Parts: sequence; structure tokens; C-alpha cells
Amino acid sequence: MNVVINPKITVDYERCTTPFDCKRCIRICPPAVFVVYDIESHRGYEVDKKQPGTYKMLPLYRDKCTGCMKCVEVCPVDALTVKMPEEMLT
Repeated sequence: MNVVINPKITVDYERCTTPFDCKRCIRICPPAVFVVYDIESHRGYEVDKKQPGTYKMLPLYRDKCTGCMKCVEVCPVDALTVKMPEEMLT
């Protein structure tokens, strides 16, 4: 039986406070692992993308991660860490 272990992608939300304004990891990721969603929404008006804490970035599609580390390299606040399955076994 083959067990598939996805990469462990950690986001430091203390550092990644305005992901919708930045979007560097989202733009550079070839398999589109990340999604951004609003955590503060109000009916009738748009939430400010530059306001810290209004959006959150989530590595929703970890199974698509190839381990290229481009997201880690472009993050201006060093909020991302990626650990590949072989690293987790050692």
C-alpha cells in the first residue's frame, strides 16, 4: 500500500498580514497551491486589501506542491516554510 504524504506548508500569519495586496507567492507558484480568502466581510462594501488581517492566505492544494520553493524565495516577510515529505521522514 502506497501512502501519499503531502508537503507541510506553514504560513506565519503574524508576518503574512496582507496577502491579497502582496500575492507574490500566488503569482509565482506554478501549480497554484495557494488561495486567498477574506476573513472579514461586510455586506454592501468591499474590504480594503491593504488592511492587515482582512484576508488570509491558505495553502489549500498542498498535494499539488512540487517543492520548487519559489514561494519561499519571493515572500518579502519570510512567512512561508515548505517541508517536503522526505524531509519529514528524517
